[in-house]
Amino acid sequence: MHDIRTIRDNPAAFDAALSRRGIAPVSSQILAMDEARRAKILAAETAQAEANKAAKEVGAAKGRGDEAEFERLRALVGEKKAQIAALNDEAKSEDAALTDLLMGIPNLPDDSIPDGDDEDDNVEIHRHGSPRNFDFDPVEHFEIAAIRPGMDFETAAKLSGSRFVLLSGAVARLHRALSQFMLDVHVEEHGLTETITPVLVREEMMYGTGQLPKFGEDSYQTTNGWWLIPTAEVTLTNIVNGVTIDESYLPRRYVAHTQCFRSEAGSAGRDTSGMLRQHQFEKVEMVSITRPEDSAAEHDRMTGCAQAILEKLELPYRTVVLCTGDLGAGMRKTHDIEVWLPGQNAYREISSVSVAGDYQARRMNARYKPEGGGKPQFVHTLNGSGLAVGRTLIAVVENGQQADGSVDLPAALHPHLRGKTRITPEGVLA
Repeated sequence: MHDIRTIRDNPAAFDAALSRRGIAPVSSQILAMDEARRAKILAAETAQAEANKAAKEVGAAKGRGDEAEFERLRALVGEKKAQIAALNDEAKSEDAALTDLLMGIPNLPDDSIPDGDDEDDNVEIHRHGSPRNFDFDPVEHFEIAAIRPGMDFETAAKLSGSRFVLLSGAVARLHRALSQFMLDVHVEEHGLTETITPVLVREEMMYGTGQLPKFGEDSYQTTNGWWLIPTAEVTLTNIVNGVTIDESYLPRRYVAHTQCFRSEAGSAGRDTSGMLRQHQFEKVEMVSITRPEDSAAEHDRMTGCAQAILEKLELPYRTVVLCTGDLGAGMRKTHDIEVWLPGQNAYREISSVSVAGDYQARRMNARYKPEGGGKPQFVHTLNGSGLAVGRTLIAVVENGQQADGSVDLPAALHPHLRGKTRITPEGVLA
């Protein structure tokens, strides 16, 4: 959410920043609503002062025996109380309308990110490794002989419908090993705190991280009002919801491996084959809570954490900074890490690492107390995939596929597979 004082101080700059996202000027509407709200509050305060003055004079009139003045003043107090109640109700209504408007406006893009319309305008900032030269035509993950026995879309469709998969045998074990490997690296080498969180959350938690009110169709809600998390960003970030913490508590760096649930409402016809885009999937998510002055460096650090996983798995990747037209609504700046998938002959997103600034913190009312004293400040929040487990599995098996249909597995995973190094063409770990 946005700071109304910042908009009051420089509405032109606010509109200019939003225009980079293709959003028409909105500051005049915001300021008009803000003025109406403040006018109601001022009127209520004025009426309260008049009521207080009249209430004091009631006793004096009674003492003088001025019955007419006594009755007039008593009636005036009653009228003012009714007026105050009405004005307060109107002010609350104006405040709610203003909050709803501010809640629905995207974050302001960071000055450093490029302007653009869509993913074609993203800018590559880093590349690691080179795609492997195959002496045969590589295929997609679900076509590899070693993988087919353990990746069952038909049974999953019978159980749950499209965009689900049933993993078994060597593929299920590889999937588990990948999540364990990621957690171990992030905890032991990157200093993140491993956390186990719920996957069902209250509605206000979805508001806190910005999935609501505008993007409810992208997630699932239960009949009793809980929401299934689209990512552990929701639970990890909301740890500080409504909390004022000491500056010494920062930075906080969390990591969690969870099931994630997305409706994929806007992806009809996209990635319908295989397990690249699913309604239910697993992800290892990183979240950092920092001071404002530390968030830019933390963004780079988190990007490095995600990249390190791919490097240890010997997977070629590139990192791009998203342009304004491809930037998520709640974020100021995002680095997308794209892994090479030989079956598609393309780089595909495997992680987004983003800084939200104080946008989520204002929605959650999450602050910290400066060590030197002074007014509590809003924290900055960041999140990033470290990594999406299913997509990492796809990258591992496609890059490791062999001409005979087997898959060679990265050395970093061998300890997590009890020394197994490959999946045979028959789908057995060996």
